[in-house]
This record gives sequence, C-alpha cells and structure tokens, in this order.
Amino acid sequence: MKRPLSALAFLALSFAGAQTAPVPVLAPNPVNKALNISGRSLQMPESIRWVTVDEIRASLPDRPINVSFDIDDTVLSSSGCFWWGQQTFSPGSTEYLQKQLFWDAVNGCDRFSIPKDSARALIKMHQDRNDQIFFITGRTAPRQMELLTPLLVKTFGTKNMHFVNFAGGIPRETKYDKTPFIQSLKIDLHYGDADSDITAAMEAGPQVRAIRVIRAANSTNLPMPAVGSFNEEVLRDSAW
Repeated sequence: MKRPLSALAFLALSFAGAQTAPVPVLAPNPVNKALNISGRSLQMPESIRWVTVDEIRASLPDRPINVSFDIDDTVLSSSGCFWWGQQTFSPGSTEYLQKQLFWDAVNGCDRFSIPKDSARALIKMHQDRNDQIFFITGRTAPRQMELLTPLLVKTFGTKNMHFVNFAGGIPRETKYDKTPFIQSLKIDLHYGDADSDITAAMEAGPQVRAIRVIRAANSTNLPMPAVGSFNEEVLRDSAW
C-alpha cells in the first residue's frame, strides 16, 4: 500500500526545492593564472613582454632562420622521468642528475612525456617558414643509442631533423652549457623555460633573440623561474 506523504514532509521538500542555489559559473582569473604559473607574486602581467605565435611569425625576416628549442618543460612535460629518477637514484636530493647511470636509464622514458601544445604551434609555424630547427638540452647524453631524436620526430613531425644536442657534461669555456651550441649552430632565435636558457642566449651574443616558454605549474623542476626578469619576451599561454 502506498503511504501518503505527510504534510510536514511535503512542506520540507517544497522548501528545499525553492531554496536550491543556482549552479555557480566558474571562470579563470587570467591575472592569477599568469602569476601562479610564473612563480612570482609581485610582477603584474602588464610588466611582461607577452608575445603570441602569430606575433612572433610577423616579426621574423622573410628568409629562413636557425631556431633552437630546449626540451624539458619547453617542448615536453617530462617531470615524470625526473621524478622517477630521483626516487630511484637519490631520494630527496638532486644527486641523480650527476649520475651517468640515471641518464642511461632514462633514455627512452620520454615516450611517457606529454608534448606541449604551445610547442606544437611554434614548431609548425617555423616549419611552415622552412626554418632550420635544432634541439639543445641540458641533459647528459646516454652511453647507448639515444632515443630522444626519433621521439621528437614522431611527436612533432619535425622535417629535416637534426640530432639532439646534449649539453650536459660537455667541457666548455662559457658560463652556460647551451651557449657553445647556440653559437656553433648560428642560432637566431632560442626558446626555453629556464633562466639559463635566456642567459645562454644572451651570452651567445646580441644577435640571438630569446623567448621564454612558461614552465608548467606542476613541474618538479623547482624553484620556478622568474618569468620576465631579464625583460625577455614570454610566449603567452605556453605553460601547456
């Protein structure tokens, strides 16, 4: 037998339905996003020299140029490989970065790294211009055949791919490890997320243009760099 709804219960349900709160509309706060991703709490976005892919394209000469990219946190979100390496070889410290065994073991790990959409857009733009694209990484080369070059070709469809340049552990006379490669490859434009990417380009000479790519907020590469601290151009929406 169906039991009738009591008057008290009916009133309670009616009141609950009448008081249902509207679903809030969530919208990103562009100011907070820029500050959080950059890792700075004082620098306002207006003080940063933001650029877009279209603006970069419009600013380039009509002729092809030589362009270089850092890899980790610039074109690939590869923190997972480095997190694994730290937990495996030197928990709680960065000593693993000095171990050749780590660089050998992590070779091929980037099949699990996430390509950045901003990198796809940049690489496509430069390939459409027939620019020469190089990759310069601070990693130390593995002792076995490196697997990073073919992975980048597969991931980004890079045409006329040059082998990745591994700067880690290479003797140099410059302050920054990527500077000799930027110089020898006659790079006109270098992209990177780290302060050392910007300063390496500056050290290579005034003819080299440096553009910052924003490091993802969940990167394990801490502390976050000071975006805009060298008055460099910064690619908008490049944390992903």
